[in-house]
Amino acid sequence: MSEAVFEFPLKEKVRNYLRVEQLLGQLKSSASSESPQLQTVFFEQLFELLDLIERLDLRSDMSKDLDAHEKNLVYWSQHPKIDSAALEQALKTIVTLKQKLKTERRFGSALKEDKFLNAIRQRFAIPGGACSFDLPNLYFWLQQPLAERQAEINGWLQTLSLLDDTLAVSLSFIRERGQFQTVVAQGGFYQGVAEDKNELIRIRCKVDEGYYPTLSGNKYRYALRFLLFSPNEGQTASVETDISFRLAAC
Repeated sequence: MSEAVFEFPLKEKVRNYLRVEQLLGQLKSSASSESPQLQTVFFEQLFELLDLIERLDLRSDMSKDLDAHEKNLVYWSQHPKIDSAALEQALKTIVTLKQKLKTERRFGSALKEDKFLNAIRQRFAIPGGACSFDLPNLYFWLQQPLAERQAEINGWLQTLSLLDDTLAVSLSFIRERGQFQTVVAQGGFYQGVAEDKNELIRIRCKVDEGYYPTLSGNKYRYALRFLLFSPNEGQTASVETDISFRLAAC
């Protein structure tokens, strides 16, 4: 039986976090490629990430999250059965990230000032705009030895390390707030009421039986419906049988 976890944000902040997390993951995957052609994808994802973070106030949201996480950890430190070593390490990580957020520049600033990246960025907004005749400077860069290209890519990624680390901590605290519970979607439909602290709904379900979950809602309530990926001709896309799955309200 094959299962997957689907995540649905209930708040705009978490929606932005998940988008940035996905782009960072794709960015690191494409960065590890040794193929010049596939390394072009790295730039596409890098510029998409820059476009996104330039529109968001991630630093403010993350600073508030770290403050809240720190208070929670201090509260839990009074619990007699707490793992003191793990808690102390988590607190140390949060304090370090908070200090870096106060002192380091805005996310992506160094990349915006990079002459090479600035010279090629606009062409990537045009479909097929990264051809060798459009960007001979990029084509030249792609012909350089792999070690040189990889070193430069690693340098660009390093400028995003604070964003990556802070995002990972924020999302881990959110995800760990909810424990998976088995529930049933009657006739393929399930409705829930969100608590004040809930920011993310996580659904663990089978992916080898031809259906997938969709969710609509907000921070107050949400509705989940399972849909068939490939319904037969004349068949409704909605699953009409009961489905058992696992849900975590985080």
